[in-house]
Amino acid sequence: MLVAIMAIGTNAQEAERPWEATVTGQILAFRSGDASAALGFAGSTFQRTFQDAERFAAAINSMGYGPIIQSRSHSFAAFRQTAPDSVVQGVNLVGPDGSLYEAIYQLVNEAELGWRVHGVVLRKSAGLST
Repeated sequence: MLVAIMAIGTNAQEAERPWEATVTGQILAFRSGDASAALGFAGSTFQRTFQDAERFAAAINSMGYGPIIQSRSHSFAAFRQTAPDSVVQGVNLVGPDGSLYEAIYQLVNEAELGWRVHGVVLRKSAGLST
């Protein structure tokens, strides 16, 4: 019985919230150097502003988001639904040098586009990954 309960708990923890696919998709696109795909996960305002994907990636990097672009790994932390179509999601990242970072993503479920990144705040956390 305990094994069955543990299996249910594991599956529940592994269930992905719909906006997490957007965050993961954008992070993986940045890591692989696919600026076009990374821009595709951004909100419509970003897409209109940065019609050139390479310019988008360069701007994101120059604004200090390199630890996301070059991250080794990421995991999801707490989230808060701020409206039916809006969420704030915490993401823990391991930067390229093993430093730890916390990113707070603001996502909106845009009509016809689905969940899209509308903003990110990044800060370095204490410690190093193992």
